[in-house]
Amino acid sequence: MNHNGELGDFLRSRRARLRPENAGAAFGGGPRRVPGLRREEVAHLAGVSTDYYARLERGRHPHVSETVLEAVARALRLDDTERGYLFELARHRTPGRRRPVRAPRVRQPVHQMLDVLNDVSPAVVLNHRSDVLGANHLAKAVITDFDALPHRDRNLARFVLLHPAARDLYTDWGQVAETFAASLRLAAGRHPDDRVLNELVGELSIKVPEFSAWWAGHRVDQCAHGTQRLDHPVVGELTLSYETLALPADPDQSIVLYTTEPGSASAETLRLLASWTTPTNTHAAAPPRHRPTDEEQTAD
Repeated sequence: MNHNGELGDFLRSRRARLRPENAGAAFGGGPRRVPGLRREEVAHLAGVSTDYYARLERGRHPHVSETVLEAVARALRLDDTERGYLFELARHRTPGRRRPVRAPRVRQPVHQMLDVLNDVSPAVVLNHRSDVLGANHLAKAVITDFDALPHRDRNLARFVLLHPAARDLYTDWGQVAETFAASLRLAAGRHPDDRVLNELVGELSIKVPEFSAWWAGHRVDQCAHGTQRLDHPVVGELTLSYETLALPADPDQSIVLYTTEPGSASAETLRLLASWTTPTNTHAAAPPRHRPTDEEQTAD
């Protein structure tokens, strides 16, 4: 990743979305050649010279202080995630010898935690790339059996964006897919030298028509929590809330935990799916969701 170019693109995208009337300062009227704020207006709000900000946006200021970055973040009204992303892009990196990448491993107590959740909540362990490092049986039943996929395909973002079944599974596929694109962009800012991540982004840019536009929008998202609506091929409609819980002992790993509203139809549906897919009942196949044919409907 070219951090200088990414930094400039990110600043321009944030500047373009901020309207002068909402920027917290009065600027002159008249025709505007660019959407959003001009460079000199951002510089004014940040308390730096226009030349300084212009060089920062062009990637020609390799050593920028945290004070200036904080001022720019305030001027552009960045949220906490965007602010962290700005600092990652602006951080000066000295080229050096790359360390060998070790295969991530999930500790046994974390696997045990997934098993404990088996009957109540789907749960997966992900790294920054959204590689699925572990999943309980209920998560495999709700989303897909990641263990049955080729190793390189055991990635939640790849599944959502590339697997044909995902477009049928996620009712709001576009929204879910765009959020994963924003998560990958955040990860790319934090791990610019991750070859596997960069290859994944390149593949998605080629194979998913919508992805390039999402990537160019420079949205960043931690995917910390949210709601997803599913149309499951066996049990039908499901509404799941998810929370992402960091594992402090494993800095590059987090657990994504899915839950349902207590007493809701989705809670009952998830309970039934869990009863069909629990390891002790794997011999009992879950009944497929049945849609009567025209002949069956007219037979009565």
